[in-house]
Amino acid sequence: MVDFEVPDVDYTRYTNRQLMAIPVVVLAIALAVLAGWYVTTGAPVNQGIDFTGGTEMTVQTDTPRGDIAEQFDPAPASIQSVTDQQNRYILTFQATDGSGTDLTEQAQENLEPVGDSDVVLSFQQVSAGFGASTQRTALFGLGLAFVGMSILAFVLFRTFVPSLGIVLSAFSDMVVPLALMNVFGIELSLGTVAALLMLIGYSVDSDILLTNHILRRSGEFYESTYRAMRTGVTMTVTSLAAMAVMAIVAFVFRIDLLASIGLVLVFGLATDLMNTYMFNVSLLRWYKIGGVEP
Repeated sequence: MVDFEVPDVDYTRYTNRQLMAIPVVVLAIALAVLAGWYVTTGAPVNQGIDFTGGTEMTVQTDTPRGDIAEQFDPAPASIQSVTDQQNRYILTFQATDGSGTDLTEQAQENLEPVGDSDVVLSFQQVSAGFGASTQRTALFGLGLAFVGMSILAFVLFRTFVPSLGIVLSAFSDMVVPLALMNVFGIELSLGTVAALLMLIGYSVDSDILLTNHILRRSGEFYESTYRAMRTGVTMTVTSLAAMAVMAIVAFVFRIDLLASIGLVLVFGLATDLMNTYMFNVSLLRWYKIGGVEP
């Protein structure tokens, strides 16, 4: 096993404002990105066919990948190669791009078959109404998990400032990955919603660990902070490394859903490190000992 040593950070060198500055600026930029995306597209995050509805079609064709889009009117929203399957592709069309029957006919007529095999191997449709219903259910579940986490934080510590720090950190841990999803072209789907739900759990775990060590364990503030960091940072960095490996392997083998989930978790776990050991530490220091002024 690789020996990972958590470095001791000299928090006395930094004021609370200095520690809070970076997490607050990052959160503000993320909110600005989501707001700009909403103004531009009508939604804060690009949504996949799970939520918008649409058609997903698997085809096998000798037509070059670069020419496939030209064979459809309208063109597919995305074209993905199938791992270990030569000349096989997954085409995704949005709900407004036509019926499955029309798209199937275009594929059969315009794409060059591989030998005597059928061009269209499979297709599935999600209606716009069903997609909207799925979206409401997923967002309700996400909101319910966040509210439940917030209630748990206040019940555990029964003090406003420490509990608020946990809630704000978890909020940022979700918002920053959502903004980065737009930047990197990752769509909101049932898989990425599951990743966001996992991030709520990761965030609560690390922040409660830190808050519990500082408020309820023996020892002065910095000793308690370093003790919590040795466990929390090791745990988070290990998870981050595992998710990064998963994302890289999935990208190499073109398993797009797993790659997206891995990237979202990497974004969120990196954000959690920043929020927990910069924003939350400064908030707890201000609450417990009045902070360190220049």
